[in-house]
Amino acid sequence: MDTSDELRIDAPHRDLLDQILDKWSLSVLNELCERPCRFNELRRAIPQVTQKSLTATLRRLERNGVIEREVVSTRPVAVRYRITPLGKTLRHPIDVLLAWASQNMPAIERARQGFDTQQEEEAATAAT
Repeated sequence: MDTSDELRIDAPHRDLLDQILDKWSLSVLNELCERPCRFNELRRAIPQVTQKSLTATLRRLERNGVIEREVVSTRPVAVRYRITPLGKTLRHPIDVLLAWASQNMPAIERARQGFDTQQEEEAATAAT
């Protein structure tokens, strides 16, 4: 078998995907793809995220070169975040994943229901 075509997810890849595809990163990237935002604009746009989680998410995305942080010399000093050219290249693969999820959601729901039913039946059998 030709191993060059095998899908390998090594630790660095897994770490990067975990950081980019988590729920807050996707929400932040979605907002920043539209326009640069200040921290509080992001907080208002994503009301479920805590300040601590948003700060950690922005730092991870900045560390990975996906967004950049710009200090704006206003009074008071403000910080604005924007997507980088590298970050913009994520749009297509994320859109493909979202389209796949939308297209396959009915089959996934059926699989989940079948699994849950089987687990309930096994638990009921084990209890008797």
